[in-house]
Amino acid sequence: MVRLTRAEAQERTHERLLATGRAVFLRRGFLAATVEEIAAEAGYTRGAVYKHFGSKEGLWQAIVDAVAGVRLAALRDAFDRAGSRAELLAALDPGAFARDDEAARWTLTSAEYLAAVAAQPAHAAALAALQRRLDGELAALLTRHCRRLGIRPAMPVPQLVVALGAFGGGLALLAATDPATDAAGVSAGLLDVLLPEARTR
Repeated sequence: MVRLTRAEAQERTHERLLATGRAVFLRRGFLAATVEEIAAEAGYTRGAVYKHFGSKEGLWQAIVDAVAGVRLAALRDAFDRAGSRAELLAALDPGAFARDDEAARWTLTSAEYLAAVAAQPAHAAALAALQRRLDGELAALLTRHCRRLGIRPAMPVPQLVVALGAFGGGLALLAATDPATDAAGVSAGLLDVLLPEARTR
C-alpha cells in the first residue's frame, strides 16, 4: 500500500469533500444539507469541512468554481470545434440546463444558495467576485469565436454573457415548475436574437 504524503492526503480530502458536498447538496438542497451530513458521508469529521472551506457556504462556492471550470473547458472545446454559427449556438445553448435533470437540480440548489446569502455581505461579495471572473472568461472566449465566425452580437458580449446566465437560470426554474415549458424553443429564439446571422450586402 502506497503511503500518501501530507500534501497528497490533504488534496484527496479536499477532492472527496467537494464531490460529496456536490452530491449531498443536489440530493438535499443547500438549506437542508448540513456540514455534519456532508462530512460523515465523505468519511470525515465536520472539522475537515471547516478546515478546507471555512463554512458550508465556502464549500458551495468551491463546488461552483470547480463545476464552472469543467463547464468552461467543455465550452472551449466545443467552440474550437464549431465551424459555423449554428454549431456555436448549439454549444452555447442556455436552455440545456432546463432539459437535464441533474442540471435542473443544480439550478434549484443555486437559487436556494443565492436567497440564503443575499443578506450576508461577505458571502454575497465572494460569490459576486467568483461570478464576475467566470463571466469574464466566458466573454473573452465568446468574443474570440464570434470574430472567427463573423458573428456580430446584438449587445456587448460581457452584457450578453450576464443576460444568458440569468436567462438560463430563470428558464431552468420555470421548467422545473412547469415541465411543458418549451425550453429548447425559447432558448433557440433568444440566441437567434442575441447572436444574429451576419447580414450580407
